[in-house]
Amino acid sequence: MNSGKPTQALFKHATTDSGPVECLGRTFASEDERRKYFLQKLKEKLADPAFRKIEGFPLGCDEDILRLSDPPYFTACPNPFLGDFVRCYVKPYDPAQLYDRKPSAVDVSEGKTDPIYTAHSYHTKVPHKAIVRAILHYTEPGDLVRDAFGGSGMTAVAAQYCGYPEAHFKRLVEDEWNTAGGNSPTWGARRAVLGDLSPAATFIAANYNLPLTLHEFLEHAQRILDDLKTEIGWMFETLHADGRKGFINYTVWSEVFTCPNCSNEIVFSKAGIDFDTGRVKDLATCPNCGANFTKAQLQRLYETYTDPATGKPAQRLKRVPVLISYTVGKTKYEKEPSAADLELLSRIEYLPLPKTAPTVELPYMHMTHERARMERYGVTRLHHFYLPRALQAMGRLWQAALAIDDRRCRNMVLYLVEQAVWGLSLLNRYSPLHYSQVNRYLSGVYYVASQHAECSPWYVLDGKLKRLGGCFATEFSQVNYAAITTGTAAHIPIPNASVDYIFTDPPFGENIYYADLNFFVESWHRLTTDATPEAIVDQAKHKGLVEYEMLMKECLTEYYRVLKPGRWMTMVFHNSSNAVWAAIQESLSSAGFVVADVRTLDKQQGSYRQVTSSAVKQDLVISAYKPNGGLEKRFELEKGTEEGVWDFVRTHLRQLPVCVRKDDNIEVIAERQAYLLFDRMVAFHVQRGVTVPASVGDFLAGLSQRFSERDGMYFLPDQVAEYDHGRMKAKQVAQLEIFVRNEKTGVEWLRQQLQVKPQTLQELTPQFMREIAGWEKHERPLELRELLDQNFLLYDGDGEVPSQVHQYLSTNYHELRRLAKDSPALRAKASNRYYVPDPSKEADVQKSREKAILREFDEYRESKQKKLRVFRLEAIRAGFRRAWQEKDYETILNVAERIPDEVLQDDPMLLMWYTNSLTRTGRDG
Repeated sequence: MNSGKPTQALFKHATTDSGPVECLGRTFASEDERRKYFLQKLKEKLADPAFRKIEGFPLGCDEDILRLSDPPYFTACPNPFLGDFVRCYVKPYDPAQLYDRKPSAVDVSEGKTDPIYTAHSYHTKVPHKAIVRAILHYTEPGDLVRDAFGGSGMTAVAAQYCGYPEAHFKRLVEDEWNTAGGNSPTWGARRAVLGDLSPAATFIAANYNLPLTLHEFLEHAQRILDDLKTEIGWMFETLHADGRKGFINYTVWSEVFTCPNCSNEIVFSKAGIDFDTGRVKDLATCPNCGANFTKAQLQRLYETYTDPATGKPAQRLKRVPVLISYTVGKTKYEKEPSAADLELLSRIEYLPLPKTAPTVELPYMHMTHERARMERYGVTRLHHFYLPRALQAMGRLWQAALAIDDRRCRNMVLYLVEQAVWGLSLLNRYSPLHYSQVNRYLSGVYYVASQHAECSPWYVLDGKLKRLGGCFATEFSQVNYAAITTGTAAHIPIPNASVDYIFTDPPFGENIYYADLNFFVESWHRLTTDATPEAIVDQAKHKGLVEYEMLMKECLTEYYRVLKPGRWMTMVFHNSSNAVWAAIQESLSSAGFVVADVRTLDKQQGSYRQVTSSAVKQDLVISAYKPNGGLEKRFELEKGTEEGVWDFVRTHLRQLPVCVRKDDNIEVIAERQAYLLFDRMVAFHVQRGVTVPASVGDFLAGLSQRFSERDGMYFLPDQVAEYDHGRMKAKQVAQLEIFVRNEKTGVEWLRQQLQVKPQTLQELTPQFMREIAGWEKHERPLELRELLDQNFLLYDGDGEVPSQVHQYLSTNYHELRRLAKDSPALRAKASNRYYVPDPSKEADVQKSREKAILREFDEYRESKQKKLRVFRLEAIRAGFRRAWQEKDYETILNVAERIPDEVLQDDPMLLMWYTNSLTRTGRDG
């Protein structure tokens, strides 16, 4: 691949007669010979019963797996060639190689209208151009990028796009780097190993990333659409008012209800829709008796028919066509269906089902039985999602695509055709205010609306084919830069420490039921997801938050194994649940990763904000690294000692950003603050089963002795000059945004205010009250004075003026000079102000505070209450930390059982101590 020459699109355009082909160290006479060889190898592998027992193996027969696969680059099952791909094409880990990168945030909202992004729909995607920026930051050309939750393949697209950037995008990125003061990025394709549990996802990813003979694909696809029109075009014909023949774009169908008053039929589109606004009327009027009812008061009308798949009577909702949109020549018209139109629909209904139409029963799953309740629509099998005419069109399209001999063209035509699977189904809602009725289904759910737009296949696919032709056009290339596997992220058959960078967007909690949604398309492929190892919260499959955390831990542990030491992982998080956020943090820490940065994109300001306490209703970008081998080896020798503590802190500080500027401001880096450094250090020890040889007070004292402090942040000696230089150029330090909800966030907010200037209780009170965003119900309410007295120092006017108070007064030079002549006046001016203790005194403050809160913990531990309703969470944290130090795991487990589950699950530190105590006592099984 010529990385020096930018092209207009990513996708490669292969030739039919490609000549000799090199693949995994072998040379083949052609692509066909390569395919024959590796297909035979895959066939032999499928015959091994042990291979089929791999966790996450898709549900289907060998024939369907082989038909979809294009080994060794893509298999519709666990890819047995991944290890060979890595060994042949990827640079082995070299501990002596110099590698130094700081965290980089990713704009997850960018480029969602890009032709590549929209070439095929999927439930969630991160735009490939956002991932390109991350890959350029963390890797070099030829490096290996991994995404085991690959979805539709955007990470692999991005890895290759680094070698084929569009000219304007290349200039944009280089300008961004220059503005940030860095060197220009090193362009050039990276390799990618991509995986997903879903065959539907990996099939999309393969078609995005494998070389394509574009003109052959376009010819095959156009021929199929033309042949379909010749074969069943009559099904979509209608007569115009003047007798001319028109061609149907879409037909609007309406549910039929019965009137609770007179039992007359009510066609919902006519009685219940305001066509001026496109919205459901508050009241629908019965055309027979004139009574008014809300939609919820109307009764659905069912009709009995013979199911063509089973030959047995079945029930379905009654629907009638109410509007036809059609074209005569180049002019579009609308009309109500005529008697001829209704007779045509009646004829089509009695045609036999297409052979390729899936008729399998819907399995029990959350999407169909707990939320959308598909059975009330009479939808219990896959073919019930389609009206007879749409099913004829969809089935014949699928059959024609399967008949293509050339494997690559066949899969690419299926890639086109499967985009009509949702759009031709009953899930496609009619929206009178939208110009186009293509793909109007509600994403992320099986939802059948009262109005359905039954589109013609050409209305859906003609425009899509033209767009794909433009999107996939590029120069010739025979290089395969991606290897794709279908299976669980917890099993990645590649060598240890072989991956240079991980970008991943895994499932989060119960946001999206991927396996349920993919079942719809996968049933057409006759190859479906084994949802057993799917890492989601799904009550229908008996997966709660605990199971989700365990599954994620397995996947992240495998990520940790394959990542090279000292290298990075970027994880995109979409969930507003604190419990899910805590589970992710615990899973990351348990796997061995160290979180270095968490940011959320402010879409209004177009900038990132750091997140320190809880999940918010925005996309988060988590940057985590695998500690280098040197630290791990040293820690084995130093664990449990004070030197092990400071070795970790030094290594961690080296991984963090030094100076982050936003416009004319400099940003406080949350991870460099004392309390987050302490939490990271504790987590590093706990996850490795080691007692922490430093209390909060000892840690804070040691931190100030060993590292330079600036603006509440700590730096290595060689980092201070860089920060000071940036600080001189900035107008001010931009503080973190903190939402006061509990004691911890309250103390963080107070520290932020008092670092700016010492203040009195009277000055702080009104500010503090405005910042409280609703005190958490389980937290014992604390007065502001109590927070101040236990965490800060108060100057009462006696003795020497503390340095921080003196510094505050010195901002007004003239007043200080006047007061300095009279020390009582200076002391009076400074008195009754709370201030952040000097580092030398911070340890004493924390030791005093910890004694007080540990007394409270002992009260909770000895209490006879079965459940603690209101308590001091900081006391629970301190008590768990002490119990861990004393290896008193039973105390942790006993107290954990007495606090509400949601509190335990919402707090990553409590969850860490709890889960590790379960492991230590053998109760985690």
